[in-house]
Amino acid sequence: MDNKKRKRFPYLVLRTLFVITICTSAFIAGYIARSPQQETNTAQAQTDTNKPFTLLQEVDRLVEDNFYKDVPSATTREYAAIRGYLDALEDPYSFFSDPPVTQNQSDSLAGRYGGIGVDVKRNEAGLIELYPYPESPALAAGVLNGDILVAINDQMLNPTERLDIIQQMLRGEVTDEGNGVSITVEQPDGTNQHTIEIPFAEIRIPSVIWRVISGQPSFGYIQITSFTSRTPDELNDAMMGLADQNIAALILDLRDNSGGLLQESIQIADAFLDGGTIVIEKSRKSGEKNEVATAGDIAAGLPIAIIVNGRTASASEVVAGALQQNRRGFVIGQRTRGKGSVQFIFGLSDGSSIRITAAIWLTPDGTPLDGIGLSPDIEMIPDENGRDVELGEAVRQLSQLLVTES
Repeated sequence: MDNKKRKRFPYLVLRTLFVITICTSAFIAGYIARSPQQETNTAQAQTDTNKPFTLLQEVDRLVEDNFYKDVPSATTREYAAIRGYLDALEDPYSFFSDPPVTQNQSDSLAGRYGGIGVDVKRNEAGLIELYPYPESPALAAGVLNGDILVAINDQMLNPTERLDIIQQMLRGEVTDEGNGVSITVEQPDGTNQHTIEIPFAEIRIPSVIWRVISGQPSFGYIQITSFTSRTPDELNDAMMGLADQNIAALILDLRDNSGGLLQESIQIADAFLDGGTIVIEKSRKSGEKNEVATAGDIAAGLPIAIIVNGRTASASEVVAGALQQNRRGFVIGQRTRGKGSVQFIFGLSDGSSIRITAAIWLTPDGTPLDGIGLSPDIEMIPDENGRDVELGEAVRQLSQLLVTES
């Protein structure tokens, strides 16, 4: 190696070592500078994972920051999250209801509301049809069965609007000033479009319908369409009216009754029993609880036939099962739906609500009916032409009982 190269060699070595030292120092400095932040993030992540719904909040921030379209409102996203949460319970009877639906449910369970008194249906063509209740403001104002609803308060109606929203728009507070609603309707063929001003009135939805059987004046008939807060009082009125007719037997019709308030159904069963278990509730927290009859028999020992079908469910199954298994009456018709669970309704701060299945119920002998249904004593096939063969059979069976007892 010549002298010139020997002189440059230490210089190159020193230069290389200097560069390596600088890079290494930078790396170490960088690592040390980042390390506390990484530790903080890690500690934060560990802390966050102990909090509920951390991932949900993380996803919500990412959507807000990155989604390419307009992001739905916070309320819409929150409602969707609640529905997903309840779906995870894998229980069809635990669900969320937004404020308009909650209000409708509350009104229905109370058996009364302020409005114009119409049933709202969507036909096969997707049009909204109106069916006024008897003696309702809508009927008095000229609304006809099958009228097509076009607009509410001069606002054209979106045919895809949810029915519960439309029903809520046709309801309102009854005031001394006589507030109401303006609706535009037309005939089913699209003709004769006109606008009607209809005042709100208190609409009472009867849950108990009663009469004597045509051609059989000694047979009383009571139909309970649902169990509301007013059902026990309505039953008392019905029985008083039938007592004035000197009936000798009673038919209790629970067909198409999908349920309602459990406690009111227990009161109805209690009214027909002179003792015995009405229903057994079983839950994760409170174990088993027996509801026992105490009220005394409002029907004074009259023979009772209970008519049910595949749409008899929940609270109405409580009544049918209690009377059947306490041998207070016989059940006729088709196997019931088998909805043997109890839901609690909880109102939320914005007017929405959730239903949570809190217990299952068992018949007095301890048989669960959820998903199975109540088996009638006399099983019948519905008439394909719509004739009420179940009612006719109930009359015949009761007639035979009365002859045997005499």
